[in-house]
Amino acid sequence: MHSRRAVLTTAVAAACAAGTVPAAAAGPAAARPTAAARERMRRLIARMTPEEKAGQLFVMRVYGHSATDPDQADVDANRKEIGVANAAELIAKYHVGGIIYFSWAHNTRDPHQIAELSNGIQKAGAAQRLPVPLLISTDQEHGIVTRIGAPATLLPGAMALGAGGSRGDATTAARISGAELYAMGIRQDFAPDADVNVNPANPIIGVRSFGSDPRAVARLVTAQVRGYQGAGVAACTKHFPGHGDTDVDSHVGLPTIHHTAEEWRRLDEPPFRAAVAAGIDVIMSAHIVVPAFDPSGDPATLSRPILTGLLRERLGYDGVVITDSLGMQGVREKYGDDRVPVLALKAGVDQLLNPPDLGVAHAAVVRALKDGELSEADIDAKLLRILLLKERRGLFTDPYTSRAAVDRVVGSRRHLETADALADRTTTLLRNTGGVLPLSRRREHRLLVAGVDTAAPSGTGGPPTGVLARELTGLGFAATALSTGLTPDRTVIDDAVAVLGDHDAAVVVTYNVTPGSPQCALVEALLATGKPVVQLAVRNPYDIAQLDGVRAALASYGWTDVEVRAAARVIAGRRAPRGRLPVPVMRADAPDEELYPVGHGLTY
Repeated sequence: MHSRRAVLTTAVAAACAAGTVPAAAAGPAAARPTAAARERMRRLIARMTPEEKAGQLFVMRVYGHSATDPDQADVDANRKEIGVANAAELIAKYHVGGIIYFSWAHNTRDPHQIAELSNGIQKAGAAQRLPVPLLISTDQEHGIVTRIGAPATLLPGAMALGAGGSRGDATTAARISGAELYAMGIRQDFAPDADVNVNPANPIIGVRSFGSDPRAVARLVTAQVRGYQGAGVAACTKHFPGHGDTDVDSHVGLPTIHHTAEEWRRLDEPPFRAAVAAGIDVIMSAHIVVPAFDPSGDPATLSRPILTGLLRERLGYDGVVITDSLGMQGVREKYGDDRVPVLALKAGVDQLLNPPDLGVAHAAVVRALKDGELSEADIDAKLLRILLLKERRGLFTDPYTSRAAVDRVVGSRRHLETADALADRTTTLLRNTGGVLPLSRRREHRLLVAGVDTAAPSGTGGPPTGVLARELTGLGFAATALSTGLTPDRTVIDDAVAVLGDHDAAVVVTYNVTPGSPQCALVEALLATGKPVVQLAVRNPYDIAQLDGVRAALASYGWTDVEVRAAARVIAGRRAPRGRLPVPVMRADAPDEELYPVGHGLTY
């Protein structure tokens, strides 16, 4: 396996050489709310019951494409998990302050439906005893975490933008994404990711990070904060205090980050400090243990030394703090679902995201507020932050959207063309021994495109081999797609070799190749035919370290259509590769040595 410590040492050394990001360098602070706005929100809070106050702290999932008339299967799911039939009933019963959209919850069928759902949710908010607009959110990071797919514009993900290295491109991507979300009634996006990915074995961050250099990550985080918030959407950097050096997925376990305080200051802090200086609206906590700052074993989401001590006091952040999903195992390891939301609020959290049982969580917060465990003054201060955020994002003025806005903005021709142009600057050529690339339409006219066909993150587009084959065919080749899967057996491998016999060259799509992976056997078998083989890594760029004998290797950092099409243009020679590695690739046989350093990238 790759050496986490070697990558960490390299990243920390770079940070030491460059220095941390000074607050003043990252951009202006967010505009302060007016005294009149503060007074209006204080009067609103003063009229709330304990139940209404507690509800405003929650951001909750709900099943269905409609706020009032979801499909029966979604009604059943809502009744089972939340005790209500639909979003309107959820808002009426629990007074929640926000709703989060997921594709698996059937919230994101298409842009017009999303806009209608958003309007229905806002109408339900306006119908409450105290009318309060809702902050509707989603995880539209792009790349491997994309909740809304085509016909909305899909953009390169974070590590792809890191490979491009352009702050202007990062800002443009966020501005496009923000404008389209706004047009669909979504005013909060849980992006960008501010984690510095120094662990190649990280199972949850990886290409969601801009890279392993803290200064480079800080620059691109700042750029995206400006892009999203310039489009009217609240940005949210995550996962504080930094999830980039873990080999445990906090969805299923409780990771521990072993950075010293000094390592944290040099490595993890700069992107968050830069985001605070840029006026970030929201910061999300991580369900990770950081003994250097809190030896209790509590995850950061429940840690006052981390959320109040580091985030509020050290970084001077006074915006909204939201938890990562409270349904994740990492935050449920030590305490019951009734204690977790109360402890998070005591630690310094303002918004409670997606508890597994809203009834239990809401009742616990109400009870803690009534019996004095939660200070009413402290809760009122949290509510003031949340309501002022809604005010700043225009929700008290006009929370609604329209079909015309969707038609004008979402998936516009200009946005789609810009997405392709951005992606053209991200594909990275790692190896090109003997000038295998670009492929020649005359010499390698018949192409076999084989490999992994991971499902599209957004549920639209793909499969990668099909997209790649279609694009290459459109560029003058005769390309055939053959999906061989993540773990091809001997029969599948033999079939691929047989098919290659009728072709001039192969392009093989790989996905997070590990030592001894069946993907290695597939690549080895294709190479043994003696025909040119081009390898394209569509997730983490580390695959090439495991693939002996490959002479031409690229990384796209994602498998959404926009990233795959850009790789095809590079393979065909229609675009020169311009991406540069934002993370080092370590040697498989000597994990403390770099095979390719940060900044490596060939061209032609």
